[in-house]
Amino acid sequence: MPDCERCAYYTYDDDWECYCCDMNLDEDEYARMMQGYSNECPYFRDGDEYRIARKQ
Repeated sequence: MPDCERCAYYTYDDDWECYCCDMNLDEDEYARMMQGYSNECPYFRDGDEYRIARKQ
């Protein structure tokens, strides 16, 4: 399963009151990812905001 909690697209949804992926995955992509057929999400973007600041 991908590391969704580190992804920039993993945001809190006030309507559902939980964290959700903001990427528009189609049903097949989502099913493959959740079943473990894909090791990495093709849309993963590191959400670490301080990554660049640590390099300075």
